[in-house]
Amino acid sequence: MKEKTRQSEMNKQDGSAQIAWTPEGAGEGDVIRGGGFAESLQKPSLLLHSCCGPCSTAVIERLADEFEITVFFYNPCITEEDEYILRRENQKKFLKAFNESRPGKDRIRFLEGPYHPGAFLKIVSGLEDEPEGGRRCEKCFAQRLEKTAETAQMTGNDYFGTTLTVSPHKNYRIISEIGRNVALRYGLTFLDRDFKKKDGFKRSIEMSRQYGLYRQDYCGCRFSRR
Repeated sequence: MKEKTRQSEMNKQDGSAQIAWTPEGAGEGDVIRGGGFAESLQKPSLLLHSCCGPCSTAVIERLADEFEITVFFYNPCITEEDEYILRRENQKKFLKAFNESRPGKDRIRFLEGPYHPGAFLKIVSGLEDEPEGGRRCEKCFAQRLEKTAETAQMTGNDYFGTTLTVSPHKNYRIISEIGRNVALRYGLTFLDRDFKKKDGFKRSIEMSRQYGLYRQDYCGCRFSRR
């Protein structure tokens, strides 16, 4: 069974954007589900929000045999465009290499959301001087999880989740609460897991080195860079 690249138009308050859905590492007309159609039907589909390639590594490794995964790269909080492009390309670099390392297995797909840093700056207006991990970050988590759930519903995914919890700098309790509340509004299931457990963060560092990925030293917005 072959799948063609799909595109969806999204026209929301944060601006219009075209979302391209592609199996990273696959060419036009490639069989996306390398493990076979029957195998894929047995797995629930997961739209996994990813903040960057390094954070996605250990999470994808952990989930790849459990879900049919599409990575959703949606990060308007990366306020500098060159940084955004660098992180996006490293995300795609990892997915391509990871897919190639698993012949005969389901391929991890890539979906890029709209990039509108102005939308992020608008929702955090007045919170610029908040400390890292404070109310500004909660707004940021909510924005990204809301868009992930909206996109998961639109694209027919069973679950949505995020790689954010693999970081020791991100508050799992807050992310969990936001994710569960968003799930109720969209009638979806939030994959509520703390991926930093069982040495998830340590494993992400190891895999980043293994795949030669760029690892940033700040979260993404100009305020966290301070």
